[in-house]
Amino acid sequence: MGQRDQQDWARQRQRAIAAHAADQQRRRASEAQQAADLLADFVATARRHGIAAQHLSARPHHGRGRYRTGLHGWYLKSDRTLAVGTDGNLYLLTVPASLRSRLAGARVSPTEPRLVIGAGGRDGESIPLATLLDRRLAAGPGQSG
Repeated sequence: MGQRDQQDWARQRQRAIAAHAADQQRRRASEAQQAADLLADFVATARRHGIAAQHLSARPHHGRGRYRTGLHGWYLKSDRTLAVGTDGNLYLLTVPASLRSRLAGARVSPTEPRLVIGAGGRDGESIPLATLLDRRLAAGPGQSG
């Protein structure tokens, strides 16, 4: 293979890589939008059924205790590590342990919603977001997640 052929091949490979990355980004954005729509529907349905939002707290990655977050919403998992905020965002409620968080509360940013929670994780435990949302709605007003 001559130098020109190698350069052509390298350019074609770069274009293919870029096209693949763009396609992956489009699929991820589409999935995030579908998941966001599910979350918005959940918030509206929870409110309509009188399922009150509660103060959400976060826990440290390692260790015990809970940190205030200033967020309100509904826990989706019994270990209280995943919740939907009243703003319709999905929150992973584990944070680094710190004295500042213990005293002033933890700052938790929304996480990009996915249609399957835990997909690709090492523990092999994944569950569709829709299933978690349906379970929380089915639990009714008296349950906290």
